Amino acid sequence: MLSFKRLAVSLRTLQKLAEVHRWHHTSLTNELIENMDKKATWDRFYTENGSKGQFKNFEWFFGFHSVKDFILPVLGTMSHSHHGPFFNILDMGCGTSALGPCIYRASPCAVKVTCADISPVAVRLMEQHTNSASVQPCNPSSALAFLELDCTHLRGHFGTRSLDMILDKGTTDALVRSKEGQAKAGQIVRQCLQVLKPSGILLQFSDEDPDARLVWLEREVRGAELTADVGVREVGELRGVSYFCYEISPCTNLHS
Repeated sequence: MLSFKRLAVSLRTLQKLAEVHRWHHTSLTNELIENMDKKATWDRFYTENGSKGQFKNFEWFFGFHSVKDFILPVLGTMSHSHHGPFFNILDMGCGTSALGPCIYRASPCAVKVTCADISPVAVRLMEQHTNSASVQPCNPSSALAFLELDCTHLRGHFGTRSLDMILDKGTTDALVRSKEGQAKAGQIVRQCLQVLKPSGILLQFSDEDPDARLVWLEREVRGAELTADVGVREVGELRGVSYFCYEISPCTNLHS
């Protein structure tokens, strides 16, 4: 029942995206639906969408301004007890979204934002655009980096309890709605809990209804080495689709 619900929402979302962005590559749209957990799919997608010569950020669901009030206040709250020169933030499965660069540009707190994606095409496009646009941070101590990374291998790149915040805007949705991606999505959640600091948080932005996503998240959290708290807040409605922010954080009573 949950799988059917995920697929139904996925088709609805992709159809709306196709209308909004006027996708003419029907085969690519079908490939996305079936193979959203595959690197080759995203390489092809970003190659075709970036082949027109002029770079434009591609936003799944919505842009930074729709979710800044879910991100910046959390950093502000963390700053009261934070120890270290900056907040270590991962934008997981960034694609060519402006989310990570916008946080770097808007955060009054010092941040190190790493925008990571499995597609080297997306990473290259983002690096080139950011360098040419000369994006400047709000805080002079902030840093911005781009990284080619399969997010099922977070532990291979980030140390245990090294990240303050992980952002997931559509990455988990892409995985759980593909043929073979549900196991990978669960693996990512469990690895996120391992690389997050005890005070850290994973924010998943999704169009999946809480009745389905909360059940899935709570099941995955139970299978993790570290327990976690799971919550949800409504982001709002866009083009007739409701979106939610799922908040997953290591339990505060964990011992080092």
